[in-house]
Amino acid sequence: MIDKTYNVLFLCTGNSARSIMAEAILNVLGHGRFKAYSAGSHPSGQVQPMARELAEAIGYDASQVRSKNWDEFAVEGAPEMDIVITVCDNAAGEACPVWLGHPALAHWGVPDPVAATGDEEDRRRAYTAAFATLRRRIELLLSLPLQSLDRLAAQAKLGEIGRVGAE
Repeated sequence: MIDKTYNVLFLCTGNSARSIMAEAILNVLGHGRFKAYSAGSHPSGQVQPMARELAEAIGYDASQVRSKNWDEFAVEGAPEMDIVITVCDNAAGEACPVWLGHPALAHWGVPDPVAATGDEEDRRRAYTAAFATLRRRIELLLSLPLQSLDRLAAQAKLGEIGRVGAE
């Protein structure tokens, strides 16, 4: 029996750091059970160097990542998403496109490391903290028995995961 591969889209406004890191983490830790993508409502057009560095550090081929608009995933012929997760602090109230297939939706707000101030060490700490939060939540996602949950139950579980580590 072949197991289902779940398509997961991580959304943020700029698609330059948090959503990129989440895409990388899930693609590495998901071992083929998941295919992760990322996009933004107003993409910055660039991937932040520290986000790229952290993705590469866990073995992700970051040469494939790019900052892109979420519209690419809301058109006919785009991969059908099983799960859509917003990772911006302010994205929960942002209007998202209508997703084909009615995926489970969740919000996992993570402080924006791009907004970190201070020297390079301070900024690196902000990226590392965001990466660690995303990794912990993705590890919890990986432990869910998605094959035995309907969309609403999966959505509820994903929402609970979004509160892990939130202060």
